[in-house]
Amino acid sequence: MRRFDLVIRSRLVVTPEGAGPASVAVSRGRIRAVCDYDTPLAAGRETDLGHVALLPGCVDVDVAVQAPGDSVAEAYARTTRTAAEGGVTTVVVAPAPARPAITTADALATHVRAAAGNSWTHVAFLGGVTPRSTPADLADLRAAGVTGFACSLSDGGAPDLAPLDDVRLRKAMAGLAAMGVPLVVHAEDAGELSKPSGSGNSALLAARPSRAERRGLERVIAAARVTGARVHVAPFVAAECAAMLAAARSIGVAVSAQTSPHYLCLPAEQVPDDDPAYRCRPPIRSDANRGALWSALLDGSGDIVGAIGSGHRPGTGIDAIRWTLPAMWTAARRRGLDLSALARWTAAGPSVTLGLSAKGRIAVGADADLVAFDPWSIQGVPHADPSPYAGRTLHGRVEATWVRGRVLPREAARRNLSPARHGGLLLPAAR
Repeated sequence: MRRFDLVIRSRLVVTPEGAGPASVAVSRGRIRAVCDYDTPLAAGRETDLGHVALLPGCVDVDVAVQAPGDSVAEAYARTTRTAAEGGVTTVVVAPAPARPAITTADALATHVRAAAGNSWTHVAFLGGVTPRSTPADLADLRAAGVTGFACSLSDGGAPDLAPLDDVRLRKAMAGLAAMGVPLVVHAEDAGELSKPSGSGNSALLAARPSRAERRGLERVIAAARVTGARVHVAPFVAAECAAMLAAARSIGVAVSAQTSPHYLCLPAEQVPDDDPAYRCRPPIRSDANRGALWSALLDGSGDIVGAIGSGHRPGTGIDAIRWTLPAMWTAARRRGLDLSALARWTAAGPSVTLGLSAKGRIAVGADADLVAFDPWSIQGVPHADPSPYAGRTLHGRVEATWVRGRVLPREAARRNLSPARHGGLLLPAAR
């Protein structure tokens, strides 16, 4: 009988074919077999989760790792540790805000060095496109290891990603289409934004109306149609624009979008005006928009708004990467949805978007990036938590996370175990 490094059994394993009892066999960091729950399998280690579910690890696209005042090394250690505790096994790093911003190959090298010895998860990088980026700059970033690129049409990457005008947007898209890599776009149009009249969340909402996203999406779709580029809008918030995305896809434009749990779970009517934990760009919108955003997520196509990312911005915006799974499960179960939907949004969808074919699924040949998630557990978010979920009750709890078959119990990071044997960099040579 073949001997595996690890076998994990669960009465609820979520695979691309559905959810049910199964056993998952792992060797050398990859899934080598998915069998019936009670299939005899020889292994160096075996774990039976019982009725705790086994999900594919989350792939979180467009994550800011660095809070103001953090060194780059500290940022990767803290953010990836928190991500792993929340069931995120791949962090796709936003080029800004960061110091240095990932807009040159030299800046990328700084982040690669910092992440290499300090990451609890896999780490991939997005290169920043600015008005000053040349085709050579973008080619150098790609050769140095970025998985994709990111840009803004307003201040979505402030202060380091200045907004692109239409000429520069199309020029960048043409170059990236030739490389075959996606462009992640913050699509609020700068011309439709105004200066907030105050410091509260309501003033931010008034200054950043949904028409800014609508105008920005018009520009993005037009440029993508001309250039043939693959474009991913992150975050997508103005639900009224979902029809634009669907229409663009129907004529062959390669555009997709992701939203975030706070846009799906927290209506503006319930946002405390003076609480910075809720502050984000675009701002959290109305309950009516929230309902329409759910409709876009559930429209059946799965490829228009088909991904969920935390939108993590420590120190400058939403700080909630650890709560993506329980926040989404709390909202999803109320709508009668199952764990397959949760895995599709948080793992499979983002993996497909960035071409990370070894991630986001429990299947033979995929990386053994896995999450033990108890969907029946109820937990209270500590009142001191920096996220907008502080003091709330959420359903579901991450019990353990495996990164290429190596387990990170929830308590491991608190005991200061070394991250070096867990994470890895997803550079082109490693994919």
